Amino acid sequence: MLSPFKDPIYVTRPLLPDAQKINRKINEIWKSKWVTNNGQQHKELEMQLQEYLNVDHISLFNNGTLALLLGLKALNLKGEVITTPFTFPATVQALDWNGLTPIFCDIDSNTLNIDANKIEALITENTSAILGVHVFGNPCDVYKINEIAKKYNLKVIYDGAHVFGTIVDGKPIGSFGDMTMFSFHATKLFNTVEGGALTVNDENLHQKLNLLKNFGLASPEDVVLSGLNAKMNEVQAGIGLEVLKLVDEERLKRDKIKQTYERKLAGIPGIRVLTTLQNECSSYQYFVIEIDREKYGRSRDWVHEELKKYNVFTRKYFYPLCSDFEWYKHLESAQPENLPKAQISVKQVLSIPFYGELELESAEKICAIFKEIHIGFLEETEYQLGGDIL
Repeated sequence: MLSPFKDPIYVTRPLLPDAQKINRKINEIWKSKWVTNNGQQHKELEMQLQEYLNVDHISLFNNGTLALLLGLKALNLKGEVITTPFTFPATVQALDWNGLTPIFCDIDSNTLNIDANKIEALITENTSAILGVHVFGNPCDVYKINEIAKKYNLKVIYDGAHVFGTIVDGKPIGSFGDMTMFSFHATKLFNTVEGGALTVNDENLHQKLNLLKNFGLASPEDVVLSGLNAKMNEVQAGIGLEVLKLVDEERLKRDKIKQTYERKLAGIPGIRVLTTLQNECSSYQYFVIEIDREKYGRSRDWVHEELKKYNVFTRKYFYPLCSDFEWYKHLESAQPENLPKAQISVKQVLSIPFYGELELESAEKICAIFKEIHIGFLEETEYQLGGDIL
């Protein structure tokens, strides 16, 4: 048996700038005595992100969940929204808080995104929008979804928590649909510790979002909308400005780790890499595999627990399906028989350690552990068969 790692190897690590640079940034903020409410750091980060993401309009928020929640609110949606069961709870929770009913659509087995070919059959007179999720950085079928939305006059919102900086056919991912939400949580490629953003193509919608995240205040004495307090503060923005300087180098580091994983995992029966995109097509957010128990010999859950013995911590991401939440079990679209592919994938997907500071030797060892687990199963099976013969 391979020896465990001396120190824990976690599924991800936050991209953190040098502490001295953060201290200088905080001193700059303290000197200005402007710590929130659209200060200089906020304005600068918004400008730089608009350029980096190559989008028409961007609005920053204190977290991605409130960004999505208020984005849905801004579109004045009613009734039902077709979405995926295979996503983080925040996606459907944003629907809940807007009084919207999720209609769950099964997923594509290759990308794990919402299956665009199954959306149209779920549309009713109560459908107002499609909420897609670019799972693990794999872009949705944005062209097919756009075609359906135009045909039925539906809004399109994307949860782009995993696709920071991704390009699709030369177009920035944030330019598709009516809006895209980006998460800047500490686990993301680009982070502001906590934070998020919405990108839109419509100036009027952009202005509405800026009102909604600031209590609906058009001026100190003019409240024009019922909003919330969802503003990004100056410390978040200041940290983001320093993190943004590191993103391109981090992507290069992760690409080397990705190549190592792909090379070393190749040939192990029952393991399939789900995050195969690279260069500008990839966000390098996660490295995710699928474990086929029949071919590999062990289940995803068994492997998840076994890796802890080696001091390797993975994540069953996403698990469970949102459609399995107690408050959705009454929905016809949430019934397991209507989501056969999602029901399979949720039991097979595993996110493994992936961050720039991960040493290539460590990535190689993790792959060796996967191979060792498989060989161990084969040896155990052979022994049992031999015992039966004897």
